[in-house]
Amino acid sequence: MALNEHDVPATKPRPAARPASVTRQRVAVGGLAFRVLASASPASREPAIVLVHGIGVSHRYLSRLHDELAGHRTVVSVDLPGFGGLPKPGYDVDVATMARALGQLLEGLALGPVALLGHSMGTQWVVETALQRPELLTSVVAMGPVADARHRTILRQTRALTVDTLLEPPTVNAIVFTDYLRCGVPWYLTQLRHMLTYRLEDRVALLTVPLLLIRGGADPIAGVDWCRHLRHRAPRAELVQIPGHHHVVQHSAPKAVASAILSLTP
Repeated sequence: MALNEHDVPATKPRPAARPASVTRQRVAVGGLAFRVLASASPASREPAIVLVHGIGVSHRYLSRLHDELAGHRTVVSVDLPGFGGLPKPGYDVDVATMARALGQLLEGLALGPVALLGHSMGTQWVVETALQRPELLTSVVAMGPVADARHRTILRQTRALTVDTLLEPPTVNAIVFTDYLRCGVPWYLTQLRHMLTYRLEDRVALLTVPLLLIRGGADPIAGVDWCRHLRHRAPRAELVQIPGHHHVVQHSAPKAVASAILSLTP
């Protein structure tokens, strides 16, 4: 069991090539609509990195991290069904069902084994994908993982989110709140119910691929004790903290987050 923790990761990125242009496409998987934004890096032989957003939002709050990573590797950002203006599924989609469709999407993209990153509720979807389809992954990255054991009710989760909102830069809140409007209350609440009942600590214990945990050092949603608990539970895991940043650390500190991912993921 790896117990490594990096409180102050290197923030100086490796020399990068000019990021590739972004291509967009909509992909249907079993009746579910995904959006795929890809920046190809033919010169890189390292695994591609796939980014998955959290509840209520879209690729937009991952765009700074996408651009930072795209100078080094092929990067793909995915919008999940019902988010980012995509059609809402006509039936309930729990974490396992979403992960199953995400695995089918990755298989269809034919990128080879990838480093799969999720933020917030996205950590649940990517961990579950890693358990269902480990052959598609080299590693899994859980950034701002939820739901912290201290926040497993709607009231407590809302309090933590409110605190984080007051701490985040205005640019973050503008992106998040406009995406919430596109998501809509019914779909958000449906997914929130799944988020609060998914036992991430039990699922990471079953991983067969390495896990990298990343949190903003001042994140009120994914606390340090919770992230350390996940690190201890996983067979192979490391924890990186970005001091002074909050839940949406990939937007406020994209270089630091990219440096950690490029240094610590196979």
